[in-house]
Formats: sequence, C-alpha cells, structure tokens
Amino acid sequence: MSYTILMVEDDFALAMGTEYALQSEGYEVLHAGNLKQAEELYSETVDLILLDMLLPDGTGITLCKSLRERGATVPIIFLTAVSEEANIVQGLSVGADDYVTKPYRVKELLSRVSANIRRSEMMKRAGNKVYRFGSHVFEPDAFRLLKDGQIVDCTTSELKLLRELLQNQGNVISRRALMERVYDIDGEFFDDNTLSVYMKRLRARLGEDEDYITTVRGVGYRFKKD
Repeated sequence: MSYTILMVEDDFALAMGTEYALQSEGYEVLHAGNLKQAEELYSETVDLILLDMLLPDGTGITLCKSLRERGATVPIIFLTAVSEEANIVQGLSVGADDYVTKPYRVKELLSRVSANIRRSEMMKRAGNKVYRFGSHVFEPDAFRLLKDGQIVDCTTSELKLLRELLQNQGNVISRRALMERVYDIDGEFFDDNTLSVYMKRLRARLGEDEDYITTVRGVGYRFKKD
C-alpha cells in the first residue's frame, strides 16, 4: 500500500533530499513551502505530515492546531532545530505526534515516519471502539475523555498516555515503552521524571477511578480490566 506524505518545508535543498529518501521507500510526497500551500495541498488522503516549525508565513504550530481543531487525526511530525525546544513542547501540546531535530539522519526520519503511520493504521482498524471504566468513557476517535457524559479537561499528553494504557489494558507496560510509544522522543526533553508528573496528573483527572492505573514496582504500569 502506498502512503501519501505532505512535507511542509521552506528549505528547498533539505526538502528535495528528504523527498528523494521518502520516494525511495515508496511514499508519495507532496511538498509545500509555506502554510498557504500546505492548506491547499492537504486533504484526507494525506497519511502523514512532516511539518517545519518556522515557515515564511507563520509557524507549524498554527497549522497543527488548526487541523486538530477541525478534527483531523493525521499523524504530524515536526521538523525542528535543537534550539527550538520550547516550541516543540508547545507543538506536542496542540496535538503533534512526534518531532525530529535538524540536521536529522535519514534512517531516523524514515523510522519515525513508519512508526507513526503504523500507529495511525492501528487506530483506524480499531474503528469506533470506546473504552468504558468506572464512571469514565474514553473515545479514541474523538480523542476525548468523559465522566458521566461531561468532557474532562485533559492535555494532549495526558490523553495520549491514557490511550496507550487502555490499548494495552490488563498488560504491564514498562516506563521506557510508554516514553517511546507515547512520546517517542528518546528522553531529549521528556525524561523519566516527566512521565511521573504526567502519570500523577492523569490519575488526578480520573479522581475516584484512579485505581484503575496500578503501579508495578520496578517495571511500569497496568490499566486493570473491569
């Protein structure tokens, strides 16, 4: 199966090199040099977006936020300089799935692209499945958590963490696996302590249902089945 990637990058030389590498792996590539072109090229047939952080007519965060507000679930990977760490955090908070720092290794980029497309395909095959536990309902397609029919105010990172736990319900997931699967950024700014903070926040969001998440000492976490 052929997948379509929308690459939004204003550095022509970098874009051409990346496009060649992607096409060599069988991907179809659409190239936009700015936000306006990206909006014109984007459609539901796009399977993944490679999005530069800084563009001539704005930031990638603007496009990412706009797509998520419109209900788009397409995987988004930011292409960013190391010095833009604060922007990366903001990008993840508005719904980006991953990031790769420039100058990046082609093999690393291709690995991230493949992993995110694979994860997206798994979500699609799951269909409209919802997860019910205690007084809560998690809707993967709508990417929201409800309690007694009311939306619970959660950050994107908290919802990603909950989604991973629920998809592996009943099984133990190591802390390292959670960091790789949910954030997949190899500890560059998301480390073990940060995972503890997000887990604490998620449990607080769940309130009386926090006991569904159990800590397996020295290993990781398990989300128990009803």
